[in-house]
Amino acid sequence: MIIIHKKSQKPLGINIKYANSFFSRLLGVMFIKEMKGMDGVLLDPCNSIHNCFVRFSLDVVFIDKNLKVLKVIRNFKPWRFTKIYFRAKCVLELPAGKLIDEIKEGDELEVSGV
Repeated sequence: MIIIHKKSQKPLGINIKYANSFFSRLLGVMFIKEMKGMDGVLLDPCNSIHNCFVRFSLDVVFIDKNLKVLKVIRNFKPWRFTKIYFRAKCVLELPAGKLIDEIKEGDELEVSGV
């Protein structure tokens, strides 16, 4: 799956794993040392996350049903919890430092290859 920031036309990831089953969302990136073979994970549906049992920091983007960015959290460290974003439909998790600088709340995203 590819996710693109519409305004800058820059990809957030070109090899995003789609986690849409109970178990794939439950595991997310827990228990792995690094994201190998993928740029990130899109958890769908999801409106809050934790970083327990994750061994590295993440850049996190909460996205609504219209693919609009609701919240951006950079360098989300292990053993932390986000608040619940009730309007969020999904969450994009990327390794810390991989999220483009241009992205901000209110921006629109484009998804292809689902």
